[in-house]
Amino acid sequence: MDEVGRIAMLARVLRAGGQGIEVGIGDDAAVLSPPGTRLVWTIDEQVEGVHFRRDLASWHDVGWRSYMAAASDVAAMGATPWCALAALVVPVDVDDAALEAIATGQREAAEVAGAPVVGGNLARGPAMSIATTVLGTCKRPVERRGAVAGDGLWMAGRVGLAAAGLRALEEGKGTEPRLAAAIAAWRVPRALFEEGWAMGATAHAAVDVSDGLARDAGHLAEASGVQVVFDEAALLDDAVLLEAAGALGESALELALHGGEDYALVAASRQPIEGFRRIGEVRAGRGLVLRSVAGERRLEPRGFDHFAR
Repeated sequence: MDEVGRIAMLARVLRAGGQGIEVGIGDDAAVLSPPGTRLVWTIDEQVEGVHFRRDLASWHDVGWRSYMAAASDVAAMGATPWCALAALVVPVDVDDAALEAIATGQREAAEVAGAPVVGGNLARGPAMSIATTVLGTCKRPVERRGAVAGDGLWMAGRVGLAAAGLRALEEGKGTEPRLAAAIAAWRVPRALFEEGWAMGATAHAAVDVSDGLARDAGHLAEASGVQVVFDEAALLDDAVLLEAAGALGESALELALHGGEDYALVAASRQPIEGFRRIGEVRAGRGLVLRSVAGERRLEPRGFDHFAR
């Protein structure tokens, strides 16, 4: 099974439901309903060799990225981060200085989020990994389901830039001035909390872009039972992405659609949302469509999949 299939299997076996559990496995975060508020709870894992390499990111960056990747799921629900837990598996060749740099990156990210790391776990293991749990609160969570035909498709943040930054580092182009913004986008991403709050009042559905725009918007389309249409011209209306793609000799459209780890927010709403720009629309049907001057074509929800063959 691929990643989607395995998540569906786990949801079926674990049957995450019960009193006070509004949303279980299958969305950006779980939603709980204790008296007086709703809790939005998520976990994200950063594993060496899968999510980062020591030669491409500093230990400080690893700590920052591990926190922001989890916090972005809370932002995607329109919630306010409250506190976090971090469980670290540390191999023997990671020394105290490296561990302190990771913790510093985590703390600085937590200060931006306003949600401190209040505990966790430390264990020895064969490879470095960090599991970050972030707990947030909200009055009305914005789920992946809920988009309806006639909604506009809106995006906050950029897509494709982090993938361009990773490609630049892999190709040894870390000093190329045209790629500086892309490298920063990959090394020190930032969850969009204020934009998440802005969409909370009007968005029918939302998702954060961690595995690629097409793949994550595909989750929204599937959960809502609708078709998502991307406007190619809107996706390419980003001079920074175009410059980075040109420096790499890559397709800006491919980076925008299928790159990952940008942590942009995509929302379905009838009304414009402050901090968002329109990149398409929602209509009746299924799946993903790309609209350009040449017409429309179907898109596969391709992106990062932990278990793809």
